[in-house]
Amino acid sequence: MARKALVLKSQGALEKAARARTAGKKVKFPTRLYHRCSLCGRPQGYIGKFDLCRICVREKANAGELMWVRKSSW
Repeated sequence: MARKALVLKSQGALEKAARARTAGKKVKFPTRLYHRCSLCGRPQGYIGKFDLCRICVREKANAGELMWVRKSSW
């Protein structure tokens, strides 16, 4: 539950920063903005294309839930 609260908090901060950018303002402390995995709330290993951490990306890819992602082989 605590991680979900952090996810919602970080999403709110990102939305607030996006609104400020569209209004022509500069974000006061851009280093305070950080991304979290939308499923588990993990702050490290975030992959922005999927909005997930590397662990959740791997689990979903192996389950076939991510479109256009498949295990590589050569």
